[in-house]
Amino acid sequence: MKALKYTLIKSEEQYYEYVRILKKLVIQENEEKEDEIELIELLIDKWDQDRNTMNEVDPVELLKFLMEDHNLKAKDLTEILGLSKGTVSKILNYQKGFSKATIRKLSRHFKLVQEAFNRPYPLVGQVPKDLRPAS
Repeated sequence: MKALKYTLIKSEEQYYEYVRILKKLVIQENEEKEDEIELIELLIDKWDQDRNTMNEVDPVELLKFLMEDHNLKAKDLTEILGLSKGTVSKILNYQKGFSKATIRKLSRHFKLVQEAFNRPYPLVGQVPKDLRPAS
């Protein structure tokens, strides 16, 4: 019996190996590898969901990491998201939150589940709900 090329992820080492493989395949943009890419994404998503690893990452920090990892600048995000330089700057500096459309575009571009970008995080000058006066 032939061994499977990919299996359920059982260790962090295997997880990071699959992430590395996925990045390599996505960069190649080879249509013949789409099924392989989808399978690896499913395995990585399952690992993330089982361990809630993505819930620990602030969405803006995640975006900054992805930008660095993909060698993207803020001006590249303006094109990807269809937003002005000012709006992208406000998002990256915690002055403006992600809109639903922005979350969808980021999810599609980086091939991540929308939940990765759709989590609450504090904005500059925003008073946390638990510290606001009762109305």
